[in-house]
Amino acid sequence: MVDLTNKVILITGASRGIGSEIARALGSAGASVILHHGRGAAEAEALAREIGAERAHTVGADLSRPGAAQTLFHDALAWQGRVDVLVNNAGIAPTATIDDPFEHWSATWAQTLQVNLVALADLCREATLHYRTRGGGTIINIASRAAFRGDNPDAMHYAASKGAVVALTRSIARGYAREGVLAYAVAPGWVRTEMAEAYLREHAADIARDIPLGDVAPPQEVGNVVAFLASGLARHMTGATLDINGASYVR
Repeated sequence: MVDLTNKVILITGASRGIGSEIARALGSAGASVILHHGRGAAEAEALAREIGAERAHTVGADLSRPGAAQTLFHDALAWQGRVDVLVNNAGIAPTATIDDPFEHWSATWAQTLQVNLVALADLCREATLHYRTRGGGTIINIASRAAFRGDNPDAMHYAASKGAVVALTRSIARGYAREGVLAYAVAPGWVRTEMAEAYLREHAADIARDIPLGDVAPPQEVGNVVAFLASGLARHMTGATLDINGASYVR
């Protein structure tokens, strides 16, 4: 059984969807969790109460704002004085195609890269600097199947951001392993969340045909994988990307 007792873990985008299930899995394994939220303060507070007030703390930050990630990490540190594991889960997926006006295209790319990549990289930087003072730590970045197989024409910016997340994760693993910094990526395909539910219902038949297992992944499976990586049981997997897509894309 995975035991995360005495680990302090920061999860971004923890108020709903995959992030909330990651938080539940980590909390169930004994971790103390810092739940980041953007606009979902009420949901994050409810989740903190569910996990237990003594082992859960909430912090708010708008990661679309340059510099907000650095402030977020330092706010997280203030709770227990340390962060042992960083889980970068927060992300956005607005749509834009080449047929849209250039202003919309450009703004969508900039916003997506800021939240999905630049803010994530800033958090990785702060975590790595922190870990170097403590003999090590773990970074787990949530990427996507789209990083490897691409995405639809209205989500090229999303795929590009997630491909960059994978490259960043590998670079951290290679560059800082000797200082005890471990870095992993997790690449889900379709996951059954409230945000995706309407699309999944509308395209259920096509999605089922695309996934050999016949259904999309429950978010709890992403949480279970993150809990395993956070445990330190697979140090030599650092730099790896773990796929959760029902064999719809096999590398």
